[in-house]
Amino acid sequence: MLVAFSVSPLGGDSDGVAEAVAEAVRVVRESGLPCETNAMFTLVEGEWDEVMAVLKRASEVVAARAPRVSLVIKADIRPGHTNQLRAKVERVESLLAE
Repeated sequence: MLVAFSVSPLGGDSDGVAEAVAEAVRVVRESGLPCETNAMFTLVEGEWDEVMAVLKRASEVVAARAPRVSLVIKADIRPGHTNQLRAKVERVESLLAE
């Protein structure tokens, strides 16, 4: 499964979210699952239970910093397929190169 997610603190004393988001991204990267982060989402790839466990832990570290958490999840659930984090992009890039 390939998941794009965004987790962010809501409420509290600060308008900045970078520190809390960085803690969430650290959880993802330390999981050892294939992942990448861009300006809007973090993508992570793995089996259902392991990905959901990582999202839960990422949400919990953000919740430790704020009274409320926003979590947005988009998932591509495609059994039997791996390395889609790279393969999907490579297919599009190949078509663009033609």
